[in-house]
Amino acid sequence: MRDTHFDVLIVGSGAAGLSLALQLPETLSIGLLSKSDLNSGSTSWAQGGMAAVLHERDTIESHVADTLQAGAGLCHEDAVTFTVEQSRSVVDWLVAQGVDFDLRNDQPDDEFREFHLTMEGGHSIRRILHAADQTGSAISKALNARITERPNVKILTDRCVVDLIVTNGETTGAYVLNTSNGVVETMGARAIALATGGASKAYLYTSNPDGATGDGIALAWRAGCRVANLEFNQFHPTCLYHPKARTFLLTEALRGEGATLHLPSGERFMPRFDHRAELAPRDIVARAIDHEMKRLGLECVYLDITHKSSAQIEEHFPTVKARCAELGLDIAQERIPVVPAAHYTCGGVVVDQYGATDVQGLYVIGETACTGLHGANRMASNSLLECFVYASSAAQHMSNNLPDIVPGRLPTWDDSRVRMSDEAVVIQHSWHALRRLMWDYVGIERTNRRLKRAANHISVLEQEVDEYYASFTITKELLELRNLTLVSKLMIDSARSRKESRGLHFNSDYPSMLSEGRDTVLVPKNGKSTSTELPKYR
Repeated sequence: MRDTHFDVLIVGSGAAGLSLALQLPETLSIGLLSKSDLNSGSTSWAQGGMAAVLHERDTIESHVADTLQAGAGLCHEDAVTFTVEQSRSVVDWLVAQGVDFDLRNDQPDDEFREFHLTMEGGHSIRRILHAADQTGSAISKALNARITERPNVKILTDRCVVDLIVTNGETTGAYVLNTSNGVVETMGARAIALATGGASKAYLYTSNPDGATGDGIALAWRAGCRVANLEFNQFHPTCLYHPKARTFLLTEALRGEGATLHLPSGERFMPRFDHRAELAPRDIVARAIDHEMKRLGLECVYLDITHKSSAQIEEHFPTVKARCAELGLDIAQERIPVVPAAHYTCGGVVVDQYGATDVQGLYVIGETACTGLHGANRMASNSLLECFVYASSAAQHMSNNLPDIVPGRLPTWDDSRVRMSDEAVVIQHSWHALRRLMWDYVGIERTNRRLKRAANHISVLEQEVDEYYASFTITKELLELRNLTLVSKLMIDSARSRKESRGLHFNSDYPSMLSEGRDTVLVPKNGKSTSTELPKYR
């Protein structure tokens, strides 16, 4: 298949991509691309849950206020309000799709249904909807079941987008690598949506799946879209520290249910850093752990949930309990070794309230986008909500604004001047160099010297990757490395431009926060918009 046309091409099969496909009219032909299988994205890994205003004592104003506080003065209130106001309708839609959230009283009758809500860092009230500690998996299973019922959706797995095709300022298609046979296919579309997740694979330690390589951010930048706030990378405070489980995340809900953090000596240290202790926002908790590890030369700290019975842990955290048991840890009886790990990309491609970008016909939703919701620090469990809210608004906008004319025949991919590589070791070496560089120099705590060194190194690495890309037949690993190297450079540029410490960005050379918070907006040379402001919501 070398030349295919769709009304809408969706790149990414997580919560954002699937819900967009399900909310678009069934009269439209939709191509849904996934780098591997439909469960390969970050959604199915999400343990904690989704924030929503459901309790009678909770209010939209309270949820908005909590989000603004967590975002360290950089959230856009119009974006926060827009998102939170739709939380109840999102829950209703998900339940209609077959998502079984935990109920407080185990009563399936809608008239009496009351969801079990848990607490997470930064929230002032229990408002986290969940399905035990497998919320992402429950959502993925339900949406995957619904998507297979849609005859207008063609699911294309093992596909990596090489680049977008932009004609006269409008996106008209994409070059797509079929990794099962190595063929680059040309796909035309009246509109394209990028829902490819974040870029946490840039770091040596991450809670994300291997596919979190910043693909959508890189594709949009090369197409001419602005990006914003990429210096704000959230490190999850508690990933399991074990040689056989480097990417296993220990849900924030553990701390919401009373788990405490301790030094090897047994000392509980979080009260020294914040009055909210373990329930402080993630940036504060992660930085506190990092500080204690560096101060004492520790390999890890410990999370203690032993105040809960084995039965209670089994009820609310079966996945965590089972995974730790596989590794010889009984978390009802002993503390869990943990370290921070890169978890969420708070910045991304600049979009408006409909997920529309600077390029006509190109939409970006989910973690790939910068909507103004997260500011300098994402509050726990707002991200799943964001996926569904913006998928819905994008679907409405896309349906009303699709161009009438289907793109004609597009230029085919030319690989006549490249050859098969006999130097695959170069890619492997570059991967290790990039992730170590970002971890050491652009991690939880930064300095001007480290960032300058990172900029010098990334420039050399980017040149090497570009030369390799121009000379050899492309592979999935090469495309991911190319994208992540570019996004890492944008992260470094963003971090160097911020002369303060705010939220997730802490530079010890600028330890104070400026009185006024401003977004960091980078503009590509081929960009149509040169504005350094995020769009206002209407």
